[in-house]
Amino acid sequence: MQENENVEIEKDQVENIVNTDETTVSQENEAPVADETPISEVEKLQIELAEQKDKYLRLMAEFENYKRRTSKERIDLIQSAGKDILVSLLDVLDDVDRAEKQLNANDDMATQKEGIQLVFNKIRSTVFSKGVKPMESVQQEFDVEKHEAITEIPAPSEELVGKVIDEVQKGYTLNDKIIRFAKVVVGK
Repeated sequence: MQENENVEIEKDQVENIVNTDETTVSQENEAPVADETPISEVEKLQIELAEQKDKYLRLMAEFENYKRRTSKERIDLIQSAGKDILVSLLDVLDDVDRAEKQLNANDDMATQKEGIQLVFNKIRSTVFSKGVKPMESVQQEFDVEKHEAITEIPAPSEELVGKVIDEVQKGYTLNDKIIRFAKVVVGK
């Protein structure tokens, strides 16, 4: 809140400086005064100071506008970030609706199983096409950067000590960045 008040005060100062400069320019353009006195060093420094202050205030106002604009752009980006994936999943949702109708209308389990498997494959391919990849964890070395250990159990063999024995929840990456850690059981 205080920053906004400072910006408002600075804007008023900028307008005053601009108005003062315009008055000075209009006075300079009027008929020349017969008695011109040289400007003292102090007056020159005051004029320079006023110019620098004007530049500073304009720069601050421009920076405030930049912050406001980038903040708005960031909010817009966050609000529409998931739009692409959701639009691509609408086709899958249509397939789910069709599969549900077939489940209710048809008693042939083989046909139903085949239709549901097609929907599952379409969901996977849609998500994977957006850059999501499952992590391979089973029989890999336990890595705290990738895995979340739920429990430790005695390893069935000596070679599985310190390795992932079972995967309770699969981990996923998005463009090589982990978006969900794998929940695993580790051998000890």
